Amino acid sequence: MPRLLIIGPPGSGKGTQAEHLASHFKVPAVSTGDIFRSNVSQETKLGGQAAGYLDGGDFVPDHLTNALVKDRLLDSDVQSGFLLDGYPRTAPQVMELDNMLASQGFALDAVIELRAPDAELEQRMRRRAEEQGRADDTVDVFRRRLDLYHRETHEVVSVYAGRGILVSVDGSGDPGEITALAIAAVEKFLAGSST
Repeated sequence: MPRLLIIGPPGSGKGTQAEHLASHFKVPAVSTGDIFRSNVSQETKLGGQAAGYLDGGDFVPDHLTNALVKDRLLDSDVQSGFLLDGYPRTAPQVMELDNMLASQGFALDAVIELRAPDAELEQRMRRRAEEQGRADDTVDVFRRRLDLYHRETHEVVSVYAGRGILVSVDGSGDPGEITALAIAAVEKFLAGSST
């Protein structure tokens, strides 16, 4: 089973695609966003620390995020494969993930990048805010997240592109079609890299 990472700007449908891809490849989806929200709603110590950053649209600091992900990657259900969603978001987190996986004798097999125009992403965010009523879905918070993505996370994409494990997928349009495109692209990549 593969060890995958999905990356893309806020509103690109990462969460939805992560679920479908994880199901297809029969691996658990590991979402830092879900872990953060769970900790905030359960009012854990970490949740309290993370809440201030999340509410302002900022990234949770690396040391908090790294600790959460490290704990999760030690769980038995992810030992044979996983799909990471929302981590790593910065170049230092890439190094930390490399170390976490290397300590277990693993490495990422492929990184799926979802791409979509900013205007479409903002439109999706507004729709999600109306449908789900999430407090962190405001235009200002969204634009701040998008700016952070372009400034910091783009560097992560460049690192994985340089390693030759980046699989870019057009994230515009119908979610079902995007899923089919992503599955086909990843399967083709994995088949090519194992020969």
